[in-house]
Amino acid sequence: MTEVVGVRFREVGKIYTFTPNGETYRRGDHVIADTAKGPEYGTVILGNYEICETQLEQPLKGILRRATKEDTEKVYANKAREHDALMICRKKVVERGLEMKVIASEYSFDDSRVIFFFTADGRVDFRDLVKDLAAIFHMRIELRQVGARDETKIVGGMGPCGRPLCCHSWLSDFVPVSIKMAKEQNLSLNPQKISGVCGRLMCCLINEADTYAYLNSQMPKKGDTVELADGYLGEITEVNVLKQTVRVLVILDDDEREMRDVPASETTFIAHRKKGQPSLLKRDAMAKREAALQEAKEREMKKAQGIEDDADAPKAENARARRERRRMESGAYRKDRPEASGEKPESGSTAAEVEARPQAAGVSDGASAAAETAGGDQTARRRKRQPERGERKERPERADWSDKTDRSEKGERPDRQDRPRKDRPRRTDRPAGTPEGAAAENAAASEDGGEQAARRRRRRRRPSRGAGDGGNAGQGSTPTDGGTNA
Repeated sequence: MTEVVGVRFREVGKIYTFTPNGETYRRGDHVIADTAKGPEYGTVILGNYEICETQLEQPLKGILRRATKEDTEKVYANKAREHDALMICRKKVVERGLEMKVIASEYSFDDSRVIFFFTADGRVDFRDLVKDLAAIFHMRIELRQVGARDETKIVGGMGPCGRPLCCHSWLSDFVPVSIKMAKEQNLSLNPQKISGVCGRLMCCLINEADTYAYLNSQMPKKGDTVELADGYLGEITEVNVLKQTVRVLVILDDDEREMRDVPASETTFIAHRKKGQPSLLKRDAMAKREAALQEAKEREMKKAQGIEDDADAPKAENARARRERRRMESGAYRKDRPEASGEKPESGSTAAEVEARPQAAGVSDGASAAAETAGGDQTARRRKRQPERGERKERPERADWSDKTDRSEKGERPDRQDRPRKDRPRRTDRPAGTPEGAAAENAAASEDGGEQAARRRRRRRRPSRGAGDGGNAGQGSTPTDGGTNA
């Protein structure tokens, strides 16, 4: 063990160790110490104490003597000359046009040299400046480039907290500060709020870094899945380190969500959330939701296909009978629906009552057969692919023709076969939505189909027209079709 003394040469600077040379010094004593650049005036910060030799910087210099009153007056006189030297140096920098900012100057104790501190973005060629200053001061000139933190430490100022800067008032050494410290303390990562006057991260972030690191080690992390005291699982959405509480998102049995603030000691850790993946609680909820959607989709498919889940259904039923039964149950046949017969379901009546009602009077077996024949099997298959979607929209009421006679006999309009097809108006002489109108429309459709087939046969027998007939090849007409366009 070696006995040493801690001495500081600037107001807030690094503490250097020296051997006391058999003397006893106390905090606040002024001494003259031997340094690598000559004797310097300093203040004792740490009195005589012992330290391990492995922690010492070799070679270790000693203290020359105690400072006298004349030494103290000489130091104050040098400080008064520092301001004038700083103004002269700044004036020469402007004359030379150098991109540098001189912030402070300092005289040595023995008046052998002057030190100027400056800041610059890059390297500066100040050889001519040193010659100018040496011609003025007639002593050794030193120019030292410092960083943003050292500049703030030398100049000083007020921090965002309203107090003097820590580096200028009491902080002797700079310590490494990282953004991780701000994250552990749950601070805003806005650069304007966590940066100091120098533009770097605030040095005070290191003051409580160890405390927050210990408290965070006892707390679960945000996004973890935990189990509460009542048995419910939850996901941590917020952590309060100082209160040692967490805010948990709990999913109840009825798929309801609830936010709870509980102490961290009452939670049981279940699993961590991996980066870029949802938590365990969210994965379970997503799986349940997908299973419910898949089940609903299967039910809709079975309903569309007419498949029954009833296990007591007759198994001996063949495929054709099952298809017919499903068509009847789904209302695929128009004659089984109340809309096709012209009936309107009364308010308060059920579907079973409407189906139980007899068919409207006046619908004969022949009309029903014609309606089934006109649609064909294609209509039944199309309706099978398109399941029933509720009640159809009612057609608007049309004028009720009391006179059911053929209007062509009265001379009100020419016969259908006597006018071109493109000039024929839509058939509106029969009221829609009635049994008589449905049967008449089916019969007319059959007649039109036969007439169109005859017209196609005549068109095939028609000789082809040449290019010199004076007309278009697709616009000819024959005497038999009454001028109807081909």
